[in-house]
Amino acid sequence: MLTKRIIPCLDCDLQVPEGRVVKGVEFKQIRYAGNPVELATKYYEDGADEIVILDITASHERRGTMVDVIERLTENVFIPICVGGGIRKVEDYTRMLKAGADKCSTNTAAIHNPQLLTDAAEVVGSQAVVIGIDAKRRYVEDDPEIAKDKIIVDTDKGDVWFDCSIYGGREFTGMDAIAWAQECEKRGAGEVLLTSMDGDGTKDGYDIELNKAINDAVDIPVIASGGVGNPQHIVDVFKKTDVSAALAASIFHFNEYPVPVVKQCLKENGINIRE
Repeated sequence: MLTKRIIPCLDCDLQVPEGRVVKGVEFKQIRYAGNPVELATKYYEDGADEIVILDITASHERRGTMVDVIERLTENVFIPICVGGGIRKVEDYTRMLKAGADKCSTNTAAIHNPQLLTDAAEVVGSQAVVIGIDAKRRYVEDDPEIAKDKIIVDTDKGDVWFDCSIYGGREFTGMDAIAWAQECEKRGAGEVLLTSMDGDGTKDGYDIELNKAINDAVDIPVIASGGVGNPQHIVDVFKKTDVSAALAASIFHFNEYPVPVVKQCLKENGINIRE
């Protein structure tokens, strides 16, 4: 049986030269959470399986990803690192991998140019190509006409489809997230980093229907993100879906439930984890 992965996420910006980790609610209400190098080192020492670093303003600011931060961070962190934000060209993948990252996540650039995924996979391999999908629920009853060509999911709050957003949640595309995930897999993506915009920062739990729908639609690993507030939420997403990993931020950054506490809870609930 494959082990499930626990992945702290560092949402970063460059408001200070060394970078800073921030956390918001539904991609808004941003607050400071710490230094990226210090937090990554702590999570590595605590037993995290991987770390995701997202430069959340790179795409919006039309700039490159914070390479120097990644170089410093990977000097003392020896678990897989995924970097996202501002990845627009194949050269961005190779530059980040040379800086010490193991894989790169792209969202906005891939939607604008899906061929990027294919080209990147040919150069760095599918295992290093992660597609980031930031999805928001759209209720069919609110606009039945738009929903006609979407993949509909039955939820306890009504029928929905999932809308892809870009530029860090600042713009919506009208693209169906499930269909997009399937296309990305065909184009060479090796993993999906799936964030629920409705759940982000709310601590109400992962969007189970979203994660199940995407995971069931593709054969590549899916990382669940957005909404975790306690270890039981992670237990739930692993028991109710077949996602490969659970990503969290607030519960780790503000020391509410450190990585060892989460892993112990998963172990007690019969979830197969990496020791």
